Amino acid sequence: MNNKLFLRISILRIKKLIGEQFIYYVSILIGILVGIAAMVIKRGVELVQYLLAKLSENTLSDYLYFFYPMIGIALAVLYINYIIKRKVGHGIPSVLYAIAKENGIIPKHTIFSSIITSVFTVGFGGSVGLEGPIVVSGAAIGSSVGQAFRLNYRQITHLLAIASAAAVAAIFKAPIAAIVFAMEVIMIDLTMVALIPLLLASVSAVITSYIFMGRGAVYAIQNLEPFAISDLIWYALLGIFAGFISIYFTKVYIYITALFSKIHRWTVRLLIGGTILGLLVFLFPTLFGEGYHFINAALHGDISLMFANTLYSEFENEIWMILGMMLVIILMKVVATAVTFGAGGVGGVFAPALFLGVYAGLFFAKAVNIFDFNSLSETNFALAGMAGLISGIMQAPLTGIFLIAEITTGYHLFIPLMITSTLAYVTTRLFIRNSIYTYELAARGELMTHDKDKTVMQLLRVAKVIEKDFKTIGPDKTLGDLVKIVSQSKRNIFPVVDEENVFYGIVTLDVIRTIMFKPELYNEVKIKDIMFTPLATVGPDESMEEVANKFNNTGNFTMPVIQDKKYIGFVSRANVYSAYRTLLKDFSDD
Repeated sequence: MNNKLFLRISILRIKKLIGEQFIYYVSILIGILVGIAAMVIKRGVELVQYLLAKLSENTLSDYLYFFYPMIGIALAVLYINYIIKRKVGHGIPSVLYAIAKENGIIPKHTIFSSIITSVFTVGFGGSVGLEGPIVVSGAAIGSSVGQAFRLNYRQITHLLAIASAAAVAAIFKAPIAAIVFAMEVIMIDLTMVALIPLLLASVSAVITSYIFMGRGAVYAIQNLEPFAISDLIWYALLGIFAGFISIYFTKVYIYITALFSKIHRWTVRLLIGGTILGLLVFLFPTLFGEGYHFINAALHGDISLMFANTLYSEFENEIWMILGMMLVIILMKVVATAVTFGAGGVGGVFAPALFLGVYAGLFFAKAVNIFDFNSLSETNFALAGMAGLISGIMQAPLTGIFLIAEITTGYHLFIPLMITSTLAYVTTRLFIRNSIYTYELAARGELMTHDKDKTVMQLLRVAKVIEKDFKTIGPDKTLGDLVKIVSQSKRNIFPVVDEENVFYGIVTLDVIRTIMFKPELYNEVKIKDIMFTPLATVGPDESMEEVANKFNNTGNFTMPVIQDKKYIGFVSRANVYSAYRTLLKDFSDD
């Protein structure tokens, strides 16, 4: 018995032995593995930044930070181009793409390559977060486990969502928000059967995180002030403000990344992006890396770090300078994030959204307090601002609410968080229909949604339903030649192609029914004289939704599949419907 056969039999035995609880044990395993991966990525960045701080203990330390981001991105790009020689996806969008177009398959190298490249990027000062890379690394673990156990598409995509939830639970120590994230962002369709594995993975991941990184909240805030009912209108206005910042962030991010995508040489992208990022980090040190220690300081009322080691440190007590600096940092954060990605860095936008949120909330509260409109709690509004920016940028209001409540232990701020998060989401959606994660997939028609019909239509592939048992005939052949082919065929449609398989049209039995029994016409009638062009053709890369629309518009029951003028086969309405029903049943079964 060869090794592959033995492995398959062993897997089947394991699955049968464990029975229906198989997915539960796999979920716990994935949670533990993802928790360990989260620890590795966090500790990796901490180690890099510790070494850089040691290296910079001299009079030139401030100037070295101009070069660090470019060095980190260069290491990430060199690793991608010359070591693994494969593309490393940008976090959550790559998970969504794998679900939509790759049957849930994520390359195994992503498990470690996403971690390594993001540690280089963020550790050296790239203005992005680690949450996206750990999500895609976790999803790659889930995909690999699913492939190892020979699971089907529905089961593998479920594991991707389970692993993504585990990643968020581990990195933020927020298991409830992680489950909500899987529902809102990964867009898994939750049932009670699907919910239990998510719970198990999230709990096992967060316990693993506790073991290696301690049990404290990410931003533990003591003695939060209770919110006042009279302040709710200000939380509502903050939500609208956060919505407009989210719109600004999304549009500028898309614009800058599109500019970089037009630069084909990676060295040029690295030089331009690294220089811009280095200059921004040098001028505004708060833009260095994830910015979590800046966030933590700001939440505790310490904004001195915003001015530390800067050219304008003597102005840190000037209130108008403080407000001006906050506004500049809010506007520049998206530029720093976009050029980090544009230059070739790997990371996520979770951390930039939290960073923007805390500064937006502080700016808003300070501005209101300065003008004596009210006396607002700056910490409370900073927390609400974080929820608002998560809600607006990611278009995930529930994730914003539960995440901020969990990572700050600010549970009694649920009402203000709900108001700010909801209004930020609504404001953003008025101008932008898709989030920063989904806009590219939506533009290509590849975005999965909670609508099962649309999801199944997106999962269907033309290549899977092509029928190729049609007899072809050349355009210069005669009716007699066609009659011989008819006698050998079970079909009533005959594609007309030349020696190079170039498609000319079709001939049907209906067309020749009245002449096929007249031998005197066999040598006189040419195929090119009786063929006709079909009302519509299909490309092998077309979406099934487009194919279905063509069937409805033409009333045809079959259509030829053509690529570069070459004939491939036919798709039939019946076959497409049958495949749709089969996939819908598989997708819906618990």
